[in-house]
Amino acid sequence: MAEETFQLYFDVLQTLEKIGAPYVIIGAFAGTFYGVTRVTLDVDIVVDLNEAHIQALAATYLPPRFYADSDQMRDSIRLGILFNIIDTSEARKVDLIPLTMKPGYHFALKNRLRREIATKGGVRFEAWFARPEDVIVGKLMAWKEGRSFKHESDIRDILSDFQL
Repeated sequence: MAEETFQLYFDVLQTLEKIGAPYVIIGAFAGTFYGVTRVTLDVDIVVDLNEAHIQALAATYLPPRFYADSDQMRDSIRLGILFNIIDTSEARKVDLIPLTMKPGYHFALKNRLRREIATKGGVRFEAWFARPEDVIVGKLMAWKEGRSFKHESDIRDILSDFQL
C-alpha cells in the first residue's frame, strides 16, 4: 500500500501532537502493531478536543486546499458524530472520532501508550496508540454494532500474537 495513502493521517497525527490535543489511535491500524495482518486503508483516531485545539486545527488546515471547519468540529463534538479533515487536492480525508461519540473509548485514551511510526520515506515519529487489550475491546464494540467478520479476525490475530 502506498505511503501517500497515509500521508495526511501522519500529518494530522503530528499536528495533534504539536497542539497538545489528547488522542489515541484505535482499530485495525493500531492492531497492526499487535499482530493484525489485515490490510487497512484508514486510521481510526479518537480525539478529545477543546476550543484551542479546534482553532489550531482550523488554522493549520486552511482552504482552499483543506477543509477543516471549526463550526463542524464543534457541532460534531456536541452531537457525538465524527468529523473530517479533507485534503481537496489529493482527494483524501481523515476521520476524527470525538470522545463524545464513543464514550467507551475513555479507557483507551486513559491507558494509551507511545509507539513509533516509521514511514517508508524514513521519517520516524511517536504517536499514541491503544493497548492491545483496548484494541480488542474496541473491536468487540464495533462487532456488536456491525457484526463484521473482520473484527473477529483481527481479535484472533491479536490473541494469537500475544498468546492471551
